[in-house]
Amino acid sequence: MTTTITKILSGPLSMFGAKVQIAALEKGIHFELTMVPFTKDDAYEPKHPDVLRINPVKQQVPVLIDGDVELFDSTQIFEYLEDRYPTPALWPQGVAERARARQLEQKSDEVFFPNVIRLFGLQHDMQSAAAVAACAACARYYDEMEGLLATREYLAGAYSFADIAFYMACIFADRKGARMTQATPRLLAWRSRMGERPAVQTVVEPMMRFLASEGRDVASFLMPR
Repeated sequence: MTTTITKILSGPLSMFGAKVQIAALEKGIHFELTMVPFTKDDAYEPKHPDVLRINPVKQQVPVLIDGDVELFDSTQIFEYLEDRYPTPALWPQGVAERARARQLEQKSDEVFFPNVIRLFGLQHDMQSAAAVAACAACARYYDEMEGLLATREYLAGAYSFADIAFYMACIFADRKGARMTQATPRLLAWRSRMGERPAVQTVVEPMMRFLASEGRDVASFLMPR
């Protein structure tokens, strides 16, 4: 009987790849990690042949290969891993609870993170109206998450992929100037809890070392004190 080894293709600065890696580690999945080539203009060149084959339109990581299953998109990969390796669960058990958690993961990627992306091109002028507006939008989202944490330790109740997604987005937000403040103490405490998880540390620490080696900003809350 052939043993199938799950393969994950990611990149040293792939926020979405990091989400998949953390989830796989949390589940104790044995996987082979390939970091695709990276160039300093924030591109992954030359494109890895498996990335081109499996994700020919976007040509982006992460990509998962598990036997004859080949997937791209961090959320789709996670759903597959959750189905194949249901324990430990990274979605809540109840139908409504799972739906809310999935909505939070989607909002992290599609509502919160677009504001961070806007800041990527505004680092030269963080006082501009566009940068101020993007940071204000991030702050409003932090306030929303602070409210959720009033009655729970994690965003959807139990620790879930929603937490993994938002934590990684927060790292990039902090690097680009949309930092949390003492106005959201519960969220700051949540961020600390997340950073203490071994799976998170295993993935995030090499990413921060890579950033430092490239002369790029490291998330301020992850810098040595």
